[in-house]
Amino acid sequence: MNVAILGFGKEGKASYNYWLKQGSSITIFDQNKIPASKLPKGCSAINVKDSFNNIKGFDLVIRTASLNPNKISTEDKIWSATNEFFSKCPAPVIGVTGTKGKGTTSSLIAHILKTAGKRVHLVGNIGVPALTVLPKISKNDIVVFELSSFQLWDLEFSPNVAVILMIEPDHLDIHGSMQNYIQAKSNITTHQTAQDLLIHHPTNKSSILASSFTKATKVAYLTKQGAYVKDDFILIDNKKVFSVSYIQLIGSHNLENVTAAITAAWQYTKDVESIQKALQTFKGLPYRLELIHKYNNVSIYNDSFASNPSSTTVAIKSFPNNKIILICGGFDRGISHKKLTKIISEQKNIKSILLIGQVKDSLRKDLLIHGVEINQVMIFSNLEECLKRALSLAEDNDVILFSPGFPSFDMFKDFTDRGQTFTKLVKQFTQTP
Repeated sequence: MNVAILGFGKEGKASYNYWLKQGSSITIFDQNKIPASKLPKGCSAINVKDSFNNIKGFDLVIRTASLNPNKISTEDKIWSATNEFFSKCPAPVIGVTGTKGKGTTSSLIAHILKTAGKRVHLVGNIGVPALTVLPKISKNDIVVFELSSFQLWDLEFSPNVAVILMIEPDHLDIHGSMQNYIQAKSNITTHQTAQDLLIHHPTNKSSILASSFTKATKVAYLTKQGAYVKDDFILIDNKKVFSVSYIQLIGSHNLENVTAAITAAWQYTKDVESIQKALQTFKGLPYRLELIHKYNNVSIYNDSFASNPSSTTVAIKSFPNNKIILICGGFDRGISHKKLTKIISEQKNIKSILLIGQVKDSLRKDLLIHGVEINQVMIFSNLEECLKRALSLAEDNDVILFSPGFPSFDMFKDFTDRGQTFTKLVKQFTQTP
């Protein structure tokens, strides 16, 4: 088989290894020139510069997830690693999508099922490239797949259990419009049947819209259809599962993630004791409202994963009893931040807003328009100076919240690089001499 792989990042490399084992002849296309030292031995690569035009003569053209299928010009079959995985996976799949919370929800579903004694594979953005895991999966296993809008773009299959969390504006620079973004998300259920299950957010309009064309049975979490909250307890099927007060995750938004995860896991285990144990031991993921240090009774949180304004909105509402020193800003993806700046201006417990990144000037302008005092807003050219200032401002029982609200690409490789840098700087500036 003659295969073209478009994009040679983490997923592209996994695709290369997978199709190489199938005995395929492979050509790599990438918009960045790949040094010969980075290429697999004997493999040819073509630098396509700005566009993937006139690609021909291949049995399969494998697009990398973030590459819009409409920007590929070919008469050959366009395919993806996600499509290949679904077409070959022998086990049932729980798929999770949404704008925020899908990593936490996917991980918690997997943790619950593993605690209940199931053999589980966590793949997608939160795990490892799915094709890497495929040879290890048997029919009695369960796969939990975190699915981004990019992976769902042209998906020709659907998971047995689909979960659609809250959908907010994101990636509009790539999808072009909110309508296109919701359409991509809705593709998680396009190929479901009446025997499948779709779990969705109960009130988020975009989630409800994305769920509206399914043939599957629909269940809204946070309602009695699935897992819900009553008298500070999580219940499902009228069974008490866990006290809300014992959940290890910070913020009311994580209660949504927990109820979504329990609703999904319930389809494969009704072992309440295992679910309780899983909830007691699950402490969340790195760079998602992660408490990384307590310094002179000041709590420092790393929320680098917050790459859109709605995520930062959720973060600042998670500390109603503390004064907050907020660090935010990043790459301008073209998403309006007026709602974020309005909410920041209305939060009476935010004492200072420290801005970095490409959007810092426009954020400052909007904050001042919304009535934030000029001495509350500070601009910095780098994260190092910003954190030093935050530490100097912090007082007893304050929270320093690093929740950028924008992508990292103006200053860092990705959100992990940004999060690692922040944690490293915190350790550097707070260590005892």
